[in-house]
Amino acid sequence: MPCRLPRRVLALLLGALTGVSAVAAPARAGADGDVTEYPITTTADSLPAGIAAGPDGALWFTQSGAARIGRIAADGTVTDHRTPTPGSAPFAITAGPDRALWFTEQAAGRIGRITTSGTVTEFALPRAASAPAGITPGPDGALWFTEPGADRIGRITTAGGITEFPVPTAAALPYGIAAGADGALWFTELSGGRIGRIGTDGRITEFPLPSRADFPEDIVAGPGGMWFTASGAASVDRIDGTGRVTRFPLPGPDGDPGGIAVGPDGRVWFTDRSGRVGRVSADGAFSLVPVPAGPDKSPFRLTTAPDGTVWFTELLGNAIGRIAPDRSEPGRGPS
Repeated sequence: MPCRLPRRVLALLLGALTGVSAVAAPARAGADGDVTEYPITTTADSLPAGIAAGPDGALWFTQSGAARIGRIAADGTVTDHRTPTPGSAPFAITAGPDRALWFTEQAAGRIGRITTSGTVTEFALPRAASAPAGITPGPDGALWFTEPGADRIGRITTAGGITEFPVPTAAALPYGIAAGADGALWFTELSGGRIGRIGTDGRITEFPLPSRADFPEDIVAGPGGMWFTASGAASVDRIDGTGRVTRFPLPGPDGDPGGIAVGPDGRVWFTDRSGRVGRVSADGAFSLVPVPAGPDKSPFRLTTAPDGTVWFTELLGNAIGRIAPDRSEPGRGPS
């Protein structure tokens, strides 16, 4: 496991209040005016991790360091909701088929559900140390998630019924997960150096990457296949249905890709923890947007809002960022 993982989900803070609202004044706009940052003033050192667009038009995010789920409206208004289990380390979050948000709780070994009115329900997993990480809606109306602590892929119905499927490779650390266009779920194996595919029948196929040290992290369906970040290789990669991998190295030094999503322009967007948010086209053309300079900046996960803007979490900056993309063609990155 890469040494950077513990700081993403630990450093938990206990005992803060829930239901506190505040308007985060926009701060530190980017030089080109594309980036606006909203500090999380309701909770200090909250370690915002996952983020997803909700059915109410707002953005919902996990606060892994404060055991809270946050909601930020388009005007920057932030509301916090505490999870029932203290120190739960909520991590990934996604919109479910039931108009609620579903999230993983790494430290608690639970899957959480929060309604847009702020009601939280938790579902305990069979193994307390399963450390659930990624989560996504599946084509079967259930939520699918990874369990790196148990080397399993999990499935939970909206009623809370849980099924688990063991990953064939031992100590693989399944991590990110996303639904593919082929009706299956695709997942990364952080330590195993593989990309996995699981059908809704539970059958798993694994595809090896060029190196076990690639450390594949987040994954999303995009043009031509499944796209994923490989922090060990400093690249954004694509895998097709046969397992063929195409690699797109990040331009510039010190690339550290983390989150990935399809943007409003149909291109693949990603975070670079060295302080950038980027996008890449199907033929490998890159465009990079620097996050305004500041201490401990670390863009982590990102999503697209209904209005066509891209929002991202700043894990160590205790802020949420917003990008209004221009529609220009990105420049060509190195091949």
